[in-house]
Amino acid sequence: MAGVLLAEHVPGLEVTTSGTHVIEGLPISWRTRDAIRSLGFEPPAHRSRQATDSELDAADLIIAAATDHVQWIRRVHPLAASRTATLKRLARDLGADDRSFADRVASLDLASVVLEPWEDVIDPAGGDVEIFVETAAEIAENIHRLAPRLRA
Repeated sequence: MAGVLLAEHVPGLEVTTSGTHVIEGLPISWRTRDAIRSLGFEPPAHRSRQATDSELDAADLIIAAATDHVQWIRRVHPLAASRTATLKRLARDLGADDRSFADRVASLDLASVVLEPWEDVIDPAGGDVEIFVETAAEIAENIHRLAPRLRA
């Protein structure tokens, strides 16, 4: 969901999506499709895939939905930890000033920031479509706050 919204709200941004504990190749669920459509967007022809070392090395920023995803990056790919944060933390803390994007990210000290429960996006797994729609709305709210800072 976040990948669709980021691509729509920040034209020209290269967005890739992958997971931390994934069964490779699964199609997007019908509940996720309905949640994306509830925001007025067409769902992508997406298949699940595990995050790779090469994409984590290449990313300017890694946006996680939950603190356990950030913890996984810190454990499995520590070189990317300084560029990894939850969507909610970035929406709250990433500056939009005249510094370079890399400097603004570095100023957050993401590799050592203490992760907090408020940072987790609602996990809709296994829930009814309504919880997926609620999750999509929560993601959209945070993307709307973050997007201008990604363009700055």
